[in-house]
Amino acid sequence: MKNINKFITVLSIAVVALLLEFILKEPYYAKILITVTGIIMSVILLKGMIDVLRSGNFGVDILAISAIAATLAVGNYWASLIILIMITGGDSLEDYAQKKARKDLKSLLDNTPKIAHKKIGNDLNDVPVDDIQIGDIIIVKPKETVPVDGILLSDEVLLDESSLTGESKPVSKLRGNSLWSGSLNGSGAITIQVSKLAKDSQYQQLVQLVHNSEKEPAHFVRMADRYALPFTIVAFLIAGISYLITRDPNRIAEVLVVASPCPLILAAPIALISGMSRSSRNGVVIKSGTVIEKLDKMKAIAFDKTGTLTKGDLAMDEILPENLFSKEELIDLVASVEQQSSHVLAISIMKNIGSKNIPLATDLKEIEGKGVEGKVNGKLIKVGKLNFVTNQSIQIKSEKTSLFVSVNDQYVGEITFSDEVRPEARQTIAQLLKMGIRKIMMISGDKQSISETIAKEIGISEVYAGCLPEDKLKILKSVSDDFRPIVMVGDGVNDAPSLTVADVGIAMGAKGSSAASDSADVVILKDNLEKVSDTVMISRETMKIARQSVFIGIAVCTVLMLIAAFGLLPALLGAGLQEVVDVISITSALRALKDRT
Repeated sequence: MKNINKFITVLSIAVVALLLEFILKEPYYAKILITVTGIIMSVILLKGMIDVLRSGNFGVDILAISAIAATLAVGNYWASLIILIMITGGDSLEDYAQKKARKDLKSLLDNTPKIAHKKIGNDLNDVPVDDIQIGDIIIVKPKETVPVDGILLSDEVLLDESSLTGESKPVSKLRGNSLWSGSLNGSGAITIQVSKLAKDSQYQQLVQLVHNSEKEPAHFVRMADRYALPFTIVAFLIAGISYLITRDPNRIAEVLVVASPCPLILAAPIALISGMSRSSRNGVVIKSGTVIEKLDKMKAIAFDKTGTLTKGDLAMDEILPENLFSKEELIDLVASVEQQSSHVLAISIMKNIGSKNIPLATDLKEIEGKGVEGKVNGKLIKVGKLNFVTNQSIQIKSEKTSLFVSVNDQYVGEITFSDEVRPEARQTIAQLLKMGIRKIMMISGDKQSISETIAKEIGISEVYAGCLPEDKLKILKSVSDDFRPIVMVGDGVNDAPSLTVADVGIAMGAKGSSAASDSADVVILKDNLEKVSDTVMISRETMKIARQSVFIGIAVCTVLMLIAAFGLLPALLGAGLQEVVDVISITSALRALKDRT
């Protein structure tokens, strides 16, 4: 039975009991009705408590069961009824608060495209977006949402990407540019060639993240049950001492009535969901409440370099051919095998090629962290790291980021690239240091000299360069417990294993690969590294509010128990005051929704 249905049922029983007691003058039947209801609800609560105890935890339901039993035992059945209203009403209030907190988080789901306008010849057919195939031509009408990722065939368009990146400024796209699903079209119809299936497109990936973010409860929510044991002991001690002094059994009922478990049940999960909603509103998807707790406790963080600390838009710098190859021949060979790669260096090469028609290599194979190989005119072309393309002893001409090239395992040259540090990188590192994060590392696949130069520029002292994906894993696993939880920030396919093995993986999802986003616990939707420190700050504020809300509720209940122990708080009034405690706890937890400076 849903919480709202339980609440309505108990309220209905309360109305009937009031009629029996005060209108029909049948107090005996009113007492029977309330007693039976109390027993049934206690059994339901008891079943839940047993399940919690079997899982190895101490549940908070024992307080509610004790309060109902105590009030029924002393004949104060109206107080028992108010406790039932309090419990079911509190659960219903929790559902409402969670719904409010998820409003921003679920806005993605509300806007998921369902239909696409597929162009077949001169006809335009509306088809389910899941039926669209790669290569199909679709039309996106004015003010419609782009249904799948694709390539723009129209000359130019202004798109609103705020639902994806949090950036409200319209983005201009030109013919040949990639478009994300979830972008809102401007004032004119545009033509798109589909590049990804709906299930693999950007917006649908984010929708899946939202679904996943609601599945796993945070460890801190389970910690509420840890508070239940000392809180229960204190409640029973106060009730027992009060009874021993006064020998009045009503004191037990009066104390236990105000020993409400609701602050423990409500405050922490509502605060965490509110924090997740707040982060989503700020362009960051946190997949679970557990992640918020880990970010609050984090002691170390590691960054990938290219595409994370740097812009990742590496521009081709120099073409350095060998063995009688011309610059044009060398770049054409590289373009043949790199055309379908999503690596940032491949993208830079294809930008340089422009509209030139380059035949696609055959037998293409990408070796993660090393390079790409394929056949062009029967010759094996390898592009990537030097030790991948050839076993020859080669004198490297440049310390810059490079792709090396071989033909039939014979070295034929290299192409160098230059990158820029993100303007917000130094500020982000400074903010993390200010938060007390003392172990900040750069783990890069690039050369030592380049990595150290960039690290020094942005304020990172611990640098690991020339790392393959397996090297990154070893470094992260070797971090001592004194520096855990550890966070890894990356954006590429080769970062996916690292994001998984770290205590918290953060993916730069605006430009990064879907593999990185799938592996990560946090996905930054806006192409801004400062969102990393913002996310840590939001997590810390959320956990602070969660703890405050729990302890505020416990403190109020403890004060009420002490007042009741002295006989100054009748059970009926105490049961009614529990709704006040619920409202205080929930209102406090909802503070986690609010943005702060």
